Amino acid sequence: MDNKKKILIINPGSTSTKIALYESDKMVFNESVGHSADELKPFKNIWEQYDFRKEAILKVVKKHGIRLAALDAIACRGGNCKSVPGGIYRICDQMIADQKSGIYGKHPGDVVCLVVYDLGKELNIPVFTVDVPVTDELSPLARYTGIPSIRRKSSFHALNQKATAKKVSAGLGKKYEEINLIVVHLGGGISVGAHRNGKVVDVNGALDGDGPFSPERAGSVPTSDLVKMCFSGRYTEEEILRFLTGGGGLIAHLGTTSGIEIEQRIAAGDAKAAEVYEAMAYQVAKEVGRCAAVLEGRVDAIALTGSLVHSKTLMANLQKRISFIAPIHLVPGENEMEALGEGVMRYFNGEEGLAAYAPEELQ
Repeated sequence: MDNKKKILIINPGSTSTKIALYESDKMVFNESVGHSADELKPFKNIWEQYDFRKEAILKVVKKHGIRLAALDAIACRGGNCKSVPGGIYRICDQMIADQKSGIYGKHPGDVVCLVVYDLGKELNIPVFTVDVPVTDELSPLARYTGIPSIRRKSSFHALNQKATAKKVSAGLGKKYEEINLIVVHLGGGISVGAHRNGKVVDVNGALDGDGPFSPERAGSVPTSDLVKMCFSGRYTEEEILRFLTGGGGLIAHLGTTSGIEIEQRIAAGDAKAAEVYEAMAYQVAKEVGRCAAVLEGRVDAIALTGSLVHSKTLMANLQKRISFIAPIHLVPGENEMEALGEGVMRYFNGEEGLAAYAPEELQ
């Protein structure tokens, strides 16, 4: 039975904050607030963005005439916490503490989780997250590296990947748990996941710098060269990490993360922009091929999703290299807002229970 709940949905990204109101099974509004490089430049770390991100959220809430007191819940895309399986989680004290620790990584989503957690306490309503970025369903073999003390971790765009996989599966007349897919999230970061029967059994650690370079992440780089940079004495640890996440990829090569701007530069004859953009597609294609090997060639579909799917140039460069593997389905933009709202409604309607992040929080 539908409980007619009003859910404020917050989806933080590196350069944007998306805000929506989900009422039962209907999206009332969905707005994205962009954050320019100039706006973000004054902040030395993500936690300094607290007031900036909170103000952006409350401004949109006020603009759309939402009464905070009328809300039944808030749903927020998760941050970097301990690894957990996919599912619906209540944001709790321990989850916030784990994100603050920084030991699981750093992303603007961490500070926004704190913003909405504090709002939830002020309003005395629950705050949820669904399929957090550290969703971990990796197979044992996917965890190995050549250094026993270093294990591969799962850190990717789990919410959009799983939502897209379920959408494509339904379009094929199948259940997500019945087929194999490769899902490619193309946004500020890029993740490529091998989905086998409802589980993401392998995926590049997009936040940790693994896999293809992206608009703002360096991706995998030659290890020895990176080690030499670290010990050169020229850079602090924070500066090196900035190269890997936030200051690498397209923005390092071309000074922008905008696919629209890059396409305009290519059309104007910018040969460097054309080569860098194709190189990114080339690296993504290699990652898709890796996932095809993981799935032993049994791939029912490849789903391309995220904001960069709107880029015709990027899609042409990518599709020509992977179309032989399986049929390609384009799912432009993201399904994350709907996925958050639908996940919380499944909980309210008794269709899916809460997964336990910290068992005491469920008491």
